[in-house]
Amino acid sequence: MLKVKARAGESVQQMIRRFKKLCEKEGLIRDMKRNSYYEKPSEKNRRRMRKAQRMNNF
Repeated sequence: MLKVKARAGESVQQMIRRFKKLCEKEGLIRDMKRNSYYEKPSEKNRRRMRKAQRMNNF
């Protein structure tokens, strides 16, 4: 669970901006988009294999 505490003299907009950056850093938005639709197990496996191949090529 992500929490953002207010700093001294910080506005609400600045807190929201820090929260959004924290969500992006943690990969929360990416996970939400990936889980927003059903993915067959074979498709998951295929995606993981492609990712592994890309990592091996570098």
